[in-house]
Amino acid sequence: MPPATPRRTVLAAALAAAAGTTATATTVTAASATPASATSAVDACDATATEACAADTERGHAPAPGLVDNRFWSTYTDWRCGTAAGTRAVSGHRPGLVIDTPAGRTDYTDPHTGRTSTWEYASWTSPTHTSTVPATEVIASWNAHTPPGTWLQVELRGTYGDGTDTPWFVMGRWAAGDGDIRRTSVDDQSDGKASIWTDTFAVDDAASGLRLLSYRLRLTLYREPGTTLTPVVRRVGAMASDIPDRFTVPASEPGLDHELIVPRYSQNIHVGQYPEYDNGGEAWCSPTSSQMIVEYWGRTPAAEDLAWVNPDFADPQVCHAARFTYDYQYAGCGNWPFNAAYAATYPDMNAVVTRLESLTDLETLIRAGIPAITSQSFRKEELTGAGYGTSGHLMTVIGFTSSGDVIANDPASPDNPAVRRVYRRREWENIWLRTKRYNASGKVVSGTGGVCYLYFPDRPTPAQRKALAAVGVL
Repeated sequence: MPPATPRRTVLAAALAAAAGTTATATTVTAASATPASATSAVDACDATATEACAADTERGHAPAPGLVDNRFWSTYTDWRCGTAAGTRAVSGHRPGLVIDTPAGRTDYTDPHTGRTSTWEYASWTSPTHTSTVPATEVIASWNAHTPPGTWLQVELRGTYGDGTDTPWFVMGRWAAGDGDIRRTSVDDQSDGKASIWTDTFAVDDAASGLRLLSYRLRLTLYREPGTTLTPVVRRVGAMASDIPDRFTVPASEPGLDHELIVPRYSQNIHVGQYPEYDNGGEAWCSPTSSQMIVEYWGRTPAAEDLAWVNPDFADPQVCHAARFTYDYQYAGCGNWPFNAAYAATYPDMNAVVTRLESLTDLETLIRAGIPAITSQSFRKEELTGAGYGTSGHLMTVIGFTSSGDVIANDPASPDNPAVRRVYRRREWENIWLRTKRYNASGKVVSGTGGVCYLYFPDRPTPAQRKALAAVGVL
């Protein structure tokens, strides 16, 4: 069964209360001092790239009707077009960003271990991106390799419609492993106009009309002093959106009869296993879904990666996914960008967090062979055949029936064979895309408004590339 009170419920309550309260401004303390002053930073765009950078700076993607804007930096030109302080772009099959000459050293005290360590660091700041959608929410995501002895931090700073700027908000401190630092979100970040809710920047009072018009992202890369180690960042970006309040959405017309063959894993067979990671399998819908799609693309953990798992446990790769998506601050495995980052640790995989506009968008992806992980919440009677209600749950959409119903691998199933479910199109469409709903107590709470994770190979087929472009990701 999905967790009873996930982070999204807390976010919904906070946003509902925000209209009548004033947020307290909080100083955001980053893991390092500001990585370089404006006078010492080096603009990575050289003269030969100036024209390409100028054209690229304002590139954004907004699927009709213009509720979502995605911007991801991943090309060699992208990395050269930021402002570097000790980092450099590397070319090749999959371009990236690495530490070149560190900008300095800093101490970081891990709040989850109490251990203080010294790290060298370097940074890269993206060009300012003006969103095609003045946004109430922004969610960052990233793809990186962090060998032992390294980690990274992602921050966001934006400009509101009233002309004021946000502080640098920490969107995540992340490492693929958990031996050097504990990957973590950062609580209690607010400037009185917007707040960070685990992994989501959200305007406190959307009804006020205040919106975030533009933003920059800052990457800070860390390594053990005196080494040549470095994180390699392959992709970083964000999804900005302004989804209107809605209890229902218009019904879409079925357009596809197709099913992808995706591995089936149940979170419930892991109940009681490794309770230190989000209370065990009963709350592992997100990493279980992530593992299904990772393996759909032919990637699996190596045997040595699973050696820590009790050999008596079935599907040890699900335990592995739970451990390495776990957010030590949120105390759960449901951090959206941490799941995407986990998927992208596998060879030549890309992963993003975005929003889709409709089931038609999902059909476009499925037709091209791309499954999606969707987030939804509902009462038991709102989704026929589920057999449960939830404040927040992740499923993997793998296809559509001839009548247009949704075929989903639902990890909240008693065993692996039972994971494949068929849900009524109209019911499923509404619980996924709405932003407001009534819970079991009759209280108005929020829905996720079409949030999904998309995982895809570094070299998608032409059809897959076209589908990803159609939903605004490429």
